[in-house]
Amino acid sequence: MNQYTDEVSTKLEFIRQTLKETGAQGVHLCGTDWFAWITAGASNTVLLTAETGIASVLVTANDAWVLTDEIEAQRLQDEELPTNFKLEIYPWADTKARKSFICNATGDGKILSDRPVESEKPLSESLQQYKKVMMSSELERYREVGRKASAAMTEVLLGAKPTWTEYELAGAGAEALWAKGLHPALTLVAGERRLPLYRHATPTNEPIGVKAMMVFCARGYGLYANLTRFVSFGSIQNKENELHRICREVESVALNMCKPGTAMNEVYQALAEAYQQHGFANAIREHHQGGTTGYLAREIVANPTTTDTLKKNIAVAWNPSLAGAKIEDTFVISADGKLENLTYDPNFPSVEVEGRLRPVVLEV
Repeated sequence: MNQYTDEVSTKLEFIRQTLKETGAQGVHLCGTDWFAWITAGASNTVLLTAETGIASVLVTANDAWVLTDEIEAQRLQDEELPTNFKLEIYPWADTKARKSFICNATGDGKILSDRPVESEKPLSESLQQYKKVMMSSELERYREVGRKASAAMTEVLLGAKPTWTEYELAGAGAEALWAKGLHPALTLVAGERRLPLYRHATPTNEPIGVKAMMVFCARGYGLYANLTRFVSFGSIQNKENELHRICREVESVALNMCKPGTAMNEVYQALAEAYQQHGFANAIREHHQGGTTGYLAREIVANPTTTDTLKKNIAVAWNPSLAGAKIEDTFVISADGKLENLTYDPNFPSVEVEGRLRPVVLEV
């Protein structure tokens, strides 16, 4: 049973204020991200790759329901949901039952939704911004997800062998995440040959060889811990070490700017200038640089036009990269503008950059 009833009550109160401000009769939340947010970490996911799940939430001025079919209802009630919600259960074969209930509950009035269909309208900007800022109980869960994800990464890379295929390394990563109760939402692997070629290297049947990169987007309680690590079987070349060093230097520029009130396009521009200063002016265009994270792997990806400003208790994950080198962790911005690294693992080798411990290549 989900224990975060106070957190849910606070969020329901904000939604009901949104109803008053917009004149809407209901808010209908369907996406895996919004479902996890409003239920304080419950999951409506069965198919991992789906953006929506087997249940949705309807909030009106006086009530809040989880809408689901008779296949899923008992499990959700027993294992996932806080007590703030009523259950509206409909026959799995009745495709119109949910829509009918929503119409009746809202008096056919205006409905806001994260996945609007037919006459539904998009969520208000204020509600979308509210979701991105973590409450203290959300941060507690996020820390747990980050610790587990980074420990899984270290565990797998310490045990990896150069004869493993990229599939095997990715599979070991996914297994380690599942064993800790996390969804392996994304597991990228690039071995020796493919590492310099592709920024987003989905795994293949090639042996990894003398080195490899692995990337996790690990989901727990609906929250994403994003991190990238490298392993080398033996010492790495000075040229490669230099590329990793430059990535750390470029990243430090972005991390130093992560303070409340900073616009994301300002961070993007600073990254572009940092690449240029290091002699890699095109790198800003060769891969996205990350942005805010939370209930999506990236809530907002920074680009030249993203004027959204950073706030206290927003999570960020930047991922500067060069050919064969990359760096990434998940941080949360504290009130004093300092950053808490949610995916730091003291068992993984690191160096200090601008007062922060940042990962280096694991040599085994």
